[in-house]
Amino acid sequence: MSLQDDNKAVVGRWFADFWGKTSNLSVVDEIAAPDMLLKYSLHAPRRGREDIKAFITDFRAAFPDLNFWGTADLIAEGDYVVGQWEGGGTHSGRAFADFLAGALPAETGRKMHFSGITILRLKDGKILEEVGLDDGVTALTQLGLLRTI
Repeated sequence: MSLQDDNKAVVGRWFADFWGKTSNLSVVDEIAAPDMLLKYSLHAPRRGREDIKAFITDFRAAFPDLNFWGTADLIAEGDYVVGQWEGGGTHSGRAFADFLAGALPAETGRKMHFSGITILRLKDGKILEEVGLDDGVTALTQLGLLRTI
């Protein structure tokens, strides 16, 4: 297999095991670099395995049915892999204060469904960074943190 095929396999596993229907935290230790950067517009940047594990644990505690899935084939070039996705969940869990636009009290029952594109950079089979552009306005509007005019 080529470097691009290897990198796509790593990212495919990350999408399935980290962002998928259930989160397997051991995947963070296996394929994330120790100082990995995770950056999306809805949240403050997270860095390092423990910070990333804490982020997804809190996110899933607030949104127990959280799930993201790919909507197109992964594209790879050199050390980079690009993925298109959609996902969301229902805020049926505890309060959540990780959104940069505001916090949610516990169990609002609000649903979010949105999409985005993510660029991941890898080296030697480890993810160094995941930077995504998501449709945060849609998610925040659905959650009641932004109002439409």
